[in-house]
Amino acid sequence: MSITIPVSPWKTKSSREVYKNRWIRVREDEVIRPDGGPGIYGVIEIWPSVGIVAIDDKDRVVLVGQWRYSVDRYSWEVPRGGSHPGETDMLAVAQRELAEETGVRAARWQVLGPVDVCNGVANDVQSLFLATELSRTQMNLDPEEDITVEWKPFGEAVEMAVDGRITEVCSVAAILRVAQLRRKNK
Repeated sequence: MSITIPVSPWKTKSSREVYKNRWIRVREDEVIRPDGGPGIYGVIEIWPSVGIVAIDDKDRVVLVGQWRYSVDRYSWEVPRGGSHPGETDMLAVAQRELAEETGVRAARWQVLGPVDVCNGVANDVQSLFLATELSRTQMNLDPEEDITVEWKPFGEAVEMAVDGRITEVCSVAAILRVAQLRRKNK
C-alpha cells in the first residue's frame, strides 16, 4: 500500500530573518495561503537534534533531569542534544550527546527514526536512537546544563512516559518506540 504525498498548497513569496542566536533562527515568510489569500508564516529553525534511549545490562534506562527555562519546570528526559553547524551525521551527534550528558558510551546503536517537534511552527526534527552495550566515560556538560542522571528500570520509564511524569515529546516517542520494538521482537 503506497501513500500519496500531496504537493504543498503554500507558496512562499519572500522570507526574512527576524532573530538568530546559536540555537535557533526565526524567520517570517510572506506567503500565499492554501485558500489563495496573502499571509505571513513564522518559522523557528532549529539545528537537527537527537534523542537517545540508553539501556544497560540490568534493563535500566538512563534519564536526565533538568530545569527547562522555556516551560519553567523540572523535566525528566532521555539524553538529547543538538547538532552543531555543518554536522550531518546524527549518529555521531547522538554518541557525543550521550557521553556529554550522562558519562556513558554505547558499543551498539540502533536507529529508531525521526520525529517532528512542534511542526506547526518549527522545523525541529529529532533523530531517535537506541543505545546498548554501555560503558562509562567522562561527562562534559555545557555551561547552561545542570543535569541530574538517574537510572530507571525500562518498565518504569515506559510508565513515566504514559502517566505524564515524562512530558518531553521526543523522550516519550523514543521510549514508546523502544517498547513497541520489544513487543514485536518477542
